[in-house]
Amino acid sequence: MRAETFTKLLNSEFFTGVPDSQLSPFCSYLMNTCGVGGRHIIAANEGNAAALAAGYHLATGKTPVVYLQNSGIGNIVNPLASLLNEKVYGIPCIFVVGWRGEPGVHDELQHVYQGEVTLRLLEDMQVSCFVVRGDTTPGQLAAKLEEFKPLLQRGKQVAFVIAKGALEYSEKFRPGDAGSMLREELIRRVTAASEEDIVISTTGKTSRELFELRKAAGQPHKYDFLTVGSMGHSSSIALGLALQKPSRRVWCIDGDGAALMHMGAMALIGQSAPRNLIHILINNAAHESVGGLPTVAGGMDWVKIAEGCGYPFAASASDYEELERALKAARERGTLCFIEAKCAAEARADLGRPTSTPKDNKEELMAYLASRP
Repeated sequence: MRAETFTKLLNSEFFTGVPDSQLSPFCSYLMNTCGVGGRHIIAANEGNAAALAAGYHLATGKTPVVYLQNSGIGNIVNPLASLLNEKVYGIPCIFVVGWRGEPGVHDELQHVYQGEVTLRLLEDMQVSCFVVRGDTTPGQLAAKLEEFKPLLQRGKQVAFVIAKGALEYSEKFRPGDAGSMLREELIRRVTAASEEDIVISTTGKTSRELFELRKAAGQPHKYDFLTVGSMGHSSSIALGLALQKPSRRVWCIDGDGAALMHMGAMALIGQSAPRNLIHILINNAAHESVGGLPTVAGGMDWVKIAEGCGYPFAASASDYEELERALKAARERGTLCFIEAKCAAEARADLGRPTSTPKDNKEELMAYLASRP
């Protein structure tokens, strides 16, 4: 089904959510027709989107649309149960959910279990669902929307779960760039600076590039924890590890979209102030791994944010020379450090994926940690 047709049939004037590769046609259509503003807001996380949708309904009495990958269902459980639910405020909402890890459809391991429980989770939250597939017709979608109308009028929520390949749109959205550095080269320089230290990398292409860089350099993967799921939590993983291993330096390679998703983590890191943690934020001002829709990170002063959270050292790098100076300073200071690295929103077309499993990655890292207390 064409993304244009799908969007128009939803008959809503307000859209908010977190981009997803499965929903890329839908998201690109929204960007190319609505941009970002009063009708369309790219949220920091899915719970944030649900709350924005509630505010829109309070102001207009109309039904909003919230879009998300199914991995973000966990972030909407609280506002679904304690804000939107008809037993509380009864705020209607249409969810558009990208179904990664659908049973019987090959996907990456981090999506498999989430895919298995997607429909059950929504049903447990009393959200009526309809799966949109490649052969779903506009007439079938319109009929289901008509069936859902009484539920929405009662202040309930419904969901259209989007299967792989269900939507299409020919005009891809081209993201802007926050800087000129290439993320893969940036990561290569971080691994050179980190030597045999521990590296925690955020989900998406960052972890994929780190894996391939180690492989190309003939280096072992035992130094790294590749956060293949749990977007926004790599810095907290790094904090938990750094606090328990104070004699081991830990580098966290974070992303702007991930950091925005759970910004409270930076406040906790700053107040915990582990001297052995170096937090690097790769800022391309885009959700580049899932289609390139923009984040608000390009207009933020991350150095001031880090300083406000309590990081003793914070710097920003716009080119490789500034990056090298910041990496050297971070190594020499022996204190909690933050480095923002501004880069382009692009990656190699032939970028691969880790060939080891997440459990293999975990066990190899833990064995390395145990071998050198």
